[in-house]
Amino acid sequence: MPKISNRGCEMPQSPIRKLAPLADAAKARGVKVYHLNIGQPDLPSPKAGLEALKNITRKTLEYSPSDGYLSYRKKLVKYYEGYNINLSADDIIITSGGSEAVLFAFLACLNPGDEIIVPEPAYANYMAFAISTGAVIRTVASSIEEGFALPPIEKFEALINERTKGIMICNPNNPTGYLYTRAEMNQIRELVKKYDLYLFSDEVYREFIYTGSPYISACHLEGIEDNVVLIDSVSKRYSECGIRIGALITKNKELRKTVMKFCQARLSPPLIGQIIAEASLDVDDEYLRGTYDEYVERRKCLIDGLNKIPGVYSPIPMGAFYTLARLPVEDAEDFCAWCLSDFEYEGQTVMMAPASGFYTSPNLGRDEVRLAYVLKRDDLKKALFVLKKALEAYPKKR
Repeated sequence: MPKISNRGCEMPQSPIRKLAPLADAAKARGVKVYHLNIGQPDLPSPKAGLEALKNITRKTLEYSPSDGYLSYRKKLVKYYEGYNINLSADDIIITSGGSEAVLFAFLACLNPGDEIIVPEPAYANYMAFAISTGAVIRTVASSIEEGFALPPIEKFEALINERTKGIMICNPNNPTGYLYTRAEMNQIRELVKKYDLYLFSDEVYREFIYTGSPYISACHLEGIEDNVVLIDSVSKRYSECGIRIGALITKNKELRKTVMKFCQARLSPPLIGQIIAEASLDVDDEYLRGTYDEYVERRKCLIDGLNKIPGVYSPIPMGAFYTLARLPVEDAEDFCAWCLSDFEYEGQTVMMAPASGFYTSPNLGRDEVRLAYVLKRDDLKKALFVLKKALEAYPKKR
């Protein structure tokens, strides 16, 4: 039998989806599974987007331009102006979700063996895309005790060598919910400028910031405009994960030319997705305010509930709709699997993402889980009660 590639063997399983077979088996047994593992919002997508989908009158569903429709990119320019991010339509390349934007950024910027520095815990697919390109992730660990704040910048600088090409951040952060401060972003800026690095900044959760602190985009940082690669997506802000529309944004013309080669190789981003995303930009303030307010209430429900369970601790996330929580178990992955395979309470159980999959350093996050507050508050309360019961029962089994 032919051998699988080394790259394929090294590719990590998604910590978000790896327990899906156990969840499917639990559902087949008739168990109600509360999905806290994945950032799939349950809120309705904008009516404008849904109406655009219903009213497609094209006779042919054609290829779109490889960088996306100009009308959509022009409309995005106005959207970003609302966040004091000044762009031209040429600065924006439409991608098949934010994931493709990360992949194309890595393919265009990194050679095999090049290194990028990432604060951990981090979105697991960054590691997967680095492996896909032959690049190496070097991590600097943040801690739950510090609320997952940016680690001291000296720890980043200590990792920089002749192979270092960039820094990758997510702001607000997935999986921790942390929001980088102006001071932290300026520290990153100085390092990027000093060593002429790329700054890859995933900012898909900018709509969901729950403190008085300002949103500081990588595009706000002066003097490194050609170093910044902004990653974006409509998946979260409009509850449109399935249309697979993202964006890669940079003022670096040479980089855009290179990214376009990869865009042309995959032909075009989704036609129907762009139609929906462009229409969704007309969403009114009532929709955005309602979505925001709902996540504020869900955050309070989840964090308050977690911290009332004996032995559980979660810092208060300042953005996105995730938190990392420490559980009173030695092996959270074993606990998460056990919840799906061996436990139920009155026909219910919970599915969580083991946090070890968001770290690359061995043994970090072994007692932590990532939880997404994307369920209705009543369901969150039920899930928290079931989690409490599972933790009470688990020590008897292990």
